[in-house]
Amino acid sequence: MKKTLILQFFLIFSLFASAQSEQLAQNYMDRGEFEKAQIAYEELLKSQPNNYNYFQQTVICNQQLKQFEKANKAIEDRLDKYKQSSLLVELGYNFQLQKNTDKAKKYYEQALDKIRKKPSEVYSIAPAFEQKAIIDYALQAYQIGAALDSKFNFNFQMALLYGQKGDIENMIEMFLTESYKVPQNLISIQYQFTRFITEDSKENFNEALKKAILIRIQKTQDLFWNEYLSWFYVQMKEYGKAFIQQKAIYKRNPESFANIVNLGQLAIEEKEEEAAKEILGFVLENTQDLDLKIQSNAYLMEMKIKKAAPQDYPAILLELDALLKQFGESPFTLSLLKLKAHFVTFNLKDSEAGKSILKNVLEMSINRNQNAEIKMELADILLFEEKFNQALIYYSQIESDGNNSPIGQEANLKIAKTSYYKGDFKWANHQLEVLKSASTQLIANDALDLFLLISDNTVEDSTQVALKKFSRADFLLFQDKKQDALAAFQAILKENKDDAIEPVTLLRIGKIYDSLGDTTSALANYKQILENFKECIYIDEALFYSAEIYSQLNDAEKAQPLYEELITKHEDSIYYVNAQKKYRKLRGDKEI
Repeated sequence: MKKTLILQFFLIFSLFASAQSEQLAQNYMDRGEFEKAQIAYEELLKSQPNNYNYFQQTVICNQQLKQFEKANKAIEDRLDKYKQSSLLVELGYNFQLQKNTDKAKKYYEQALDKIRKKPSEVYSIAPAFEQKAIIDYALQAYQIGAALDSKFNFNFQMALLYGQKGDIENMIEMFLTESYKVPQNLISIQYQFTRFITEDSKENFNEALKKAILIRIQKTQDLFWNEYLSWFYVQMKEYGKAFIQQKAIYKRNPESFANIVNLGQLAIEEKEEEAAKEILGFVLENTQDLDLKIQSNAYLMEMKIKKAAPQDYPAILLELDALLKQFGESPFTLSLLKLKAHFVTFNLKDSEAGKSILKNVLEMSINRNQNAEIKMELADILLFEEKFNQALIYYSQIESDGNNSPIGQEANLKIAKTSYYKGDFKWANHQLEVLKSASTQLIANDALDLFLLISDNTVEDSTQVALKKFSRADFLLFQDKKQDALAAFQAILKENKDDAIEPVTLLRIGKIYDSLGDTTSALANYKQILENFKECIYIDEALFYSAEIYSQLNDAEKAQPLYEELITKHEDSIYYVNAQKKYRKLRGDKEI
């Protein structure tokens, strides 16, 4: 027993020492200290001669130190001993580093011959070429292997290699073939395509992909390719065109109806309201599903409320009441009840009626997530009434029960905003610090924006006088009291000229004017940011919102340079992708 324990101790100690030596050797490599790394890896290789990683790192050290003959001998010795065909690639690469292309080619061709004699060798030889970025030979290796054994499928690997070469057409062909042949790889392939779609600046890739999918639709009439084209249009944020494909699919396969509903939700999230209305209208015309009818009507009413003027409110209230009469008040109509509670509170300023609706819902038999949604809305109404502490209690309950879920993170953000509205900036920033890395990107962005607002305006003004006025004006915006908020922000501009808070105040004023339909005043405020605060963090927003207004006014001549400036100078902006798409359209790029 004692001997066994001693052996175990020495084994553990030996493994620990080996791990430490390997880490030290790798550290030398990372720092470019190849002489030290060479000594370390040679010692490791002596202790574990079969370890291929130690061998490979030793050879790399030889090559970095221009000891090519030593590297060559090490590779040849290992080839004689282990008969690994991939070592022929290592030999060739060693000569390639010496610019001896003839000898390099000789060994590369020998490696390919090994595949011709034994196709399974492709699994070691092709990756060896890939690892050395010898792309053409890697492609040949895969092509030979696939030609000799029909069971082999290297479409994905070859597509990636074509992409590295910049051979877009072959990359697309390989990926599309693989998508159809092995559907379980579809998501991985579409992820690869998405990278090219967002990075492409000349539309070459986008047009090539669209053309390749269209050819397949015409040749095969297979709905798989209609789905692919719909996916493509969604990536381009062309929801109307995606809807055309989904309608075509639905006519031949009515079971695909859920895809149309999902598309409508996407269009709503991306604020593509015209496409969303068209899609939801189609849903209402073609479904007998009660839940879908209720949800579609709720989405349509929500969009209508956002665009409504006060004179439209009575008619909207009648519509909401009619829908609730049609579908009844129950857990199934939760979305409509929640919408009505919000509308009567924030638009009609009748918070008691809003609370009454929600309290009735909480007495219904609803699930945990529904309960959290209703409590969140109730907390919003309490916040509207300036009952900050009561609102915080509800938000905290949701955050605690949510266990870092999206709704839990949303509640946490609202806790931070409530503290901000109260003027408790220290506690707000404590919450926001965590939320900056939230899993939901929208929440993370909002948290970062508010964190920076508080931080930037605390450095110059330790008493936070201007920030307190600003948070109060923001609270008026939360209450949907736009005119009062506008007056409060304008007062801040007069009283805090040249302070750090000035550019964000101009941004808020511009957005309020825009929402009120006064585009001239909105543009004037954005222009002040663009001309007087060129280094501020709000410059990309001022560019984007100005360009959006000019686009809506059909003034492409003024919109285009604003989008272009955002794209060329603010690549990290959250508006970058949207601006890029709109800029291309204004520039007159070929319609996708």
